[in-house]
Amino acid sequence: MRGRRPKPTRMKILAGNPGKRPLNANEPRPEVATPDCPVELGPVARREWDRMVAELARLRILTHLDRAALAAYCGAYAMWAEATEAIQKYGSMVKSPSGYPVQSPYVSIANRQTEIMMRIASEFGFTPASRSRISTPSADERTLFDLIDDQNGG
Repeated sequence: MRGRRPKPTRMKILAGNPGKRPLNANEPRPEVATPDCPVELGPVARREWDRMVAELARLRILTHLDRAALAAYCGAYAMWAEATEAIQKYGSMVKSPSGYPVQSPYVSIANRQTEIMMRIASEFGFTPASRSRISTPSADERTLFDLIDDQNGG
């Protein structure tokens, strides 16, 4: 498939459906829920999981289907944090066995994990740019699914 990746219907609604195209009435509607933290995540990743789940739950956009993507984000965060700590401890340049200065392998690890985190972050609306395209309803407003039903005659 070529072109832009399709935007989920709920993101289109939160953004006000700027294209005014018909919304997908048959898109799956997973129940808003807080998934359990995977046991595979280490302590740093678990702390990030707890922090992000609290924020996403408040926005009412987290579902059980998001578990793996959020776990991948938290795992990348933990690896990034470990690599960043090593860079602070050993520096961004190290001596090679031949004595010449070379870039620390931790720099490559930190950069790669940052790329992964940013890609996943934009899917969840963690970045300022991705958040600017979303407006969330207040607590007393009707749910997102009520709006979809209204627009599709349901």
